[in-house]
Parts: sequence; structure tokens; C-alpha cells
Amino acid sequence: MKSLAHFTCQDCKKVRLIATDFDGTVTEKGQLTASAIQALVKLQQFGIAVVIVTGRSAGWVNGLRHYLPVAGAIAENGGVYNSEPDTSPDLLVSLPSLTQHRQNLSQVFQKLRIAFPHLEEATDNPFRFTDWTFDVAGLSESDLMQLQEHSEEEGYSFTYSSVQCHIKPQTQDKATGLKTVLSKYFPDLKPEEILTIGDSPNDESLFNPDLFPLSVGVANIQHYTQQLIHT
Repeated sequence: MKSLAHFTCQDCKKVRLIATDFDGTVTEKGQLTASAIQALVKLQQFGIAVVIVTGRSAGWVNGLRHYLPVAGAIAENGGVYNSEPDTSPDLLVSLPSLTQHRQNLSQVFQKLRIAFPHLEEATDNPFRFTDWTFDVAGLSESDLMQLQEHSEEEGYSFTYSSVQCHIKPQTQDKATGLKTVLSKYFPDLKPEEILTIGDSPNDESLFNPDLFPLSVGVANIQHYTQQLIHT
């Protein structure tokens, strides 16, 4: 991960696509500002595609994709892709039975609540396909580590952001989802032409230099540097 100050002009000139987290990265204090929207418009005018890569739900991303000048949006930490506002979402993970998958995730969450009875299911769960979320507020670093261990014992992976905690399939993360989207929708792009941006532990896979040599962590990432492998 580099600060923008360390990027060379040559690095910047190569960028043809920006894959960015949304909350805390594009937004400011939870708000989508006029300056952020203007920046997205300018990038579109310059021919630089923007793909949002967020932990938010498929339903939330569908609305976001409809109104913002972006090429597409990945939801649920690499689980779902929305390319066109009025098309069905593209599932990026294999789910033989969506109904059974949701039931399994619910059961894992109920088991987590035995050890952490104060966990609150996120209000956006009805609009999700691939992961299960609950509020991160009030959880310590030790709590988060235990939740990860419990989730892995149940055969699922776990991650969290400044907003929510996520229980999800083991192979599901932002980088894997982004690589799938790139190969299908942007097959001509090279890794050095892609800039990834994030601010939380659930963005960590986007900072992997073996996958994406150009990555930036916004200032919020300083809160999590001790928990990250790729920094």
C-alpha cells in the first residue's frame, strides 16, 4: 500500500480502472459529498472506469449503481456484481441453493450469539444473497478475533469493516470478486492499470501487491494497520 505522494506520474498515467471501497473511502462522515460525486464524474469524462467494491448489500448497491456515474459495483465483499442498473445481479460465488445458504448463515449467527448475546443483526440482511451481517459497534479486537475463530470452526470466513461484521463463504473476498469481474467485464486490463482503494480490514485483499500492484489506503486505515498482513 502506498500513499499517493509515492505514486509516480507514470503510475497514474497507466490507471484505467479504479476499484474502491465506499463507506469511509468515498464517503465523508457517512455522507456522499458533492465533491465526491464531481470526482466520479470527472473520472468518467477522462475515460477511467470506477467499480465500487463494498461490503454493503446487493440491494443497497443496486440503488447506488443506478444513480452514480460508475461502471459497476461489487457488493457483499465480493459476492455479487451489479453492472447495469436494471439487470439482475451477477453472483460471483457458487451457491447451489440460495435458500439453504441463507438458513445456514442464520444458524451460524445464532451460534455466535450464544457467546455474544448482545450481537445485533444488521437491518440490511433481507437484501443480501451471499453473506450475513451484524453491527460491529461495541466489539473489541479480542471479540472480533473470537468471532473469526467461531466462524471458521463452522466452515465460514469472517471479516469486518468500520460499519459491519460479515459471515461469508471461505473463498469470498473483495479481491477474488474483483478478479472475477475484471476477467468477465474488463478482460483487456492489466494489473498495473488498476488502482485499488480501501480503509478497513475487509479491504485487505485489495492491498495484496501480488494481485494489485497499485493500491491506496485512505487515512482511516491507520486504525487497523496492526491487524493487516498487507500494509
